[in-house]
Amino acid sequence: MLSYLQNLTLRLAAGAAKLDPKTRQLHADWLIAQQRADGGFAGREGDSDPYYTAFALRALWIVDALSDQIGQHAASFLRSRLAHRESIVDLISLIFAAAICEMAVGAEVVENDDATWADNVTELLESLRTSDGGFAKSPEGRAGSTYQTFLSVLCLELMGRQPVDASAVANFVHSQAHPDGGYLEIRAAKRPGVNPTAAAIGTLKTLGLLDTVDTEATIEFLAEMQSDEGGFTANTRIPFADLLSSCTAMITLDDLGAIETIDRQAVARYAESMQMSSGGFAGFQLDQTADVEYTFYGLAALSMCQ
Repeated sequence: MLSYLQNLTLRLAAGAAKLDPKTRQLHADWLIAQQRADGGFAGREGDSDPYYTAFALRALWIVDALSDQIGQHAASFLRSRLAHRESIVDLISLIFAAAICEMAVGAEVVENDDATWADNVTELLESLRTSDGGFAKSPEGRAGSTYQTFLSVLCLELMGRQPVDASAVANFVHSQAHPDGGYLEIRAAKRPGVNPTAAAIGTLKTLGLLDTVDTEATIEFLAEMQSDEGGFTANTRIPFADLLSSCTAMITLDDLGAIETIDRQAVARYAESMQMSSGGFAGFQLDQTADVEYTFYGLAALSMCQ
């Protein structure tokens, strides 16, 4: 049975296959040029890191441009980071990227018979559990984060693990539901957002518990977040759309079988407007610089439009 991440990647690849070949090639060439000498990928500044490497590999995979050479080189970079004391986000990104390397080019980053590393990661993630049943963003956190909980559950699934007391995780997600239909990122938040809502639905789907929630209000909330620009805003207080929210909203609506409730052509026009002429995508209208993270979101959004 495919993991959530594997299933999503295959869905995006199926959509991307229907895009204009020139569009796919433009962004594939740009992404390939971003690979560093060490095999990793970086953000707009700084050194290679697992976070941006994971986004680059996923983007290349969905446009069928993740060659054996690129994948093996990236896998070498990821192996070099196994002994590092990574941040929680980079550690989870490393596992995501490793899964893509293995799925796409058969490159093994973590030896399959090495249970010790996976045990240590599992112990670390479980140390982030809070009394509300969720996962915190850091060991000092006292309240669960909906997004961190989603990432942690996906990470555990990729390692063949389950969170301790999955029902408590589900209860945490339910506790983050807002009367407007969306979900909160943390319990102290005042309004729901598109991205925590996507994280909540993704967590429940990964745990096989999506049928425990009434999704009608969530579908309505997400549909209302589509702006006049065509893309989706992060929440009701943000006046402009962005590619991250547009991507996650469409994936979530598709997970809920409700993607027809929004104007996909308008989303496609918005995503296309975020393309840079030399390749890559910027994140929102006021942004004029492409990076690998938003290029993944742009390609994913266009793929979901198909």
